[in-house]
Amino acid sequence: MAQNFSAVAIIPARLASTRLPRKVLREIAGQPMIARVYEAAKQSPLLRDVIIATDSEEVMLFAQARGWKAQMTSDKHRSGTDRVHEVAQRIPADVYVNIQGDEPLARPEHLDALLQPMQDAKVMVATIKTPCPPQDVDNPNAVKVVTDLNGRALYFSRSTIPFDRDKTGGISYFKHLGFYAYRRAALDRFCNLHESKLEAAERLEQLRFLDNGIDIYVAETPFNTVGVDTEEDLRRVEEMVRASGV
Repeated sequence: MAQNFSAVAIIPARLASTRLPRKVLREIAGQPMIARVYEAAKQSPLLRDVIIATDSEEVMLFAQARGWKAQMTSDKHRSGTDRVHEVAQRIPADVYVNIQGDEPLARPEHLDALLQPMQDAKVMVATIKTPCPPQDVDNPNAVKVVTDLNGRALYFSRSTIPFDRDKTGGISYFKHLGFYAYRRAALDRFCNLHESKLEAAERLEQLRFLDNGIDIYVAETPFNTVGVDTEEDLRRVEEMVRASGV
């Protein structure tokens, strides 16, 4: 894919996770989680650079020992997006890619899909979706997304959307994957807006964009991921990694 912009990936990596402490350094099939994320991003030819953004000296030393680019960020940030925004103030780029440090199943194909909508200079924010596995349709930990015919997000929810009232069985469900691409103006605006009511209700920060009239375009990928928030998630991902031989 020929690109008309420069893209930098920033990987927020907070060590003090409440539900799964030290999760970005936890090992999955013998490899630390953050290493899986960083190396997947580095495989993408679409990225000019990949930078870890952390508030942990331990994560910083871990990265430096491997020759990876990393920057210290404030420990006051409420979200990974705020951490991405801090690094974006220091690193010039046309597009900033947010790859969460707890997405160990990330792969270059996710970034191929993510950056496709950004070819249109009018697109300010992009993300990706994948067909929702049947077991996740009613799972509140799997975020669903509904888009219009042009790929513009209408809504994200932990609930089952759309609701098949008449049980027609003809509904396609899509799971949202937590990868984002932003132009600088959209990232700046997001971080200067207050938390929205929908965002607070669903605990989904992307709803702040929609609440404030900022369109998100959603590309599709066949490659599912499992974000790691709990010990159960970690075991599930490790089983998937060992089964695939990766």
